[in-house]
Amino acid sequence: MKRVRELELINQIREIREFEFGVFYFFKGGIVISEMHEGAKFKWQNAKKAVYAAHEIYDNNIPLIYIANRINRYHVAPFDWFKFYKNRFDMQYIAAVGPLKGHMLSLFIKRLIFPKRIKSFTDLDKAVDWALHISKNSGLSSNS
Repeated sequence: MKRVRELELINQIREIREFEFGVFYFFKGGIVISEMHEGAKFKWQNAKKAVYAAHEIYDNNIPLIYIANRINRYHVAPFDWFKFYKNRFDMQYIAAVGPLKGHMLSLFIKRLIFPKRIKSFTDLDKAVDWALHISKNSGLSSNS
């Protein structure tokens, strides 16, 4: 699978934040791509750190477009997505890149909470094209 650092988009990066559970790449236009570390446990407490980083980097009016680049095997606490909703950490668009096998429960729960805004891709370039299209149509590709 392709890594974020192999993307042509890498020259549009605003900031990189590395946490104990993974690396988050913040691009222009509100595009955030994560690559979790092998075996990491991605829980609400971890997710909050990434969300707060996004709030520091982007204007609050920018819709976040989040892509989880699943290059490593890690664990997601699927019911923690309800905490996002409850605490109003509403990402506008979410995508997962990687094989779907073993991730269907998490995807199902995300779709319950964020209806019609969850996409699945097996190719990072296609996910980035999807995100760039959203960002461009939101008028955000040239700023923030």
